[in-house]
Amino acid sequence: MLLVEDDGELVELLTAALGDEGYAVDVATDGQRGLHLGLTRRYDVVVIDRVLPALDGVQLLIRLRAKAVRTQALLLTALGTVRDRVDGLDAGADDYLVKPFDLDELSARLRALCRRALEARAALRIGSAELDVHHREVRLPGGERVALSAREFELLRELATDPEAVHSREALRREVFRDTSSASVVDTYVHYLRAKLGRTAVRTVRGFGYRLGAL
Repeated sequence: MLLVEDDGELVELLTAALGDEGYAVDVATDGQRGLHLGLTRRYDVVVIDRVLPALDGVQLLIRLRAKAVRTQALLLTALGTVRDRVDGLDAGADDYLVKPFDLDELSARLRALCRRALEARAALRIGSAELDVHHREVRLPGGERVALSAREFELLRELATDPEAVHSREALRREVFRDTSSASVVDTYVHYLRAKLGRTAVRTVRGFGYRLGAL
């Protein structure tokens, strides 16, 4: 989750409460930092305060949507008029919560947004093959199912979400293998994917990185 909020006390409260519920929370305290994180990292949900330094929450959402970032977004605000809600939803917010709010209600809304994100990614197609996020497997055209480890699946899904793009080793390391600082782990897991799905499953773009191949 990405939390974009400049109120230090609220940030401390939310990171503690959401961390207890199992969320991994990145924090940005101004709109520009939130925009940078939203464009360079992948999140299941983003929570954005309406009034922020540097770049307000509505403009932040507009810029994220303009860059095709479809992450589920909840807008937090003390502005609760109908016009304010309409502006936020028109900017690309998926939900809207007025301050002050109850933590239980926020948690319920976030669970709903995460379910939508999961459903949207539950069956991601790669040509005539399909990625099943619930079972962490690839369903091949002939009906064969190939089970993947958690890291193998996340790496393949990262490539599949933008199949025409070339992903650098460092970008893949940052998105999939955050607990290690060595980009060589990407090469290892590309080898694992090719062993299970065929050598054409992941293409090497020399001097740049990797892109999705053919299954």
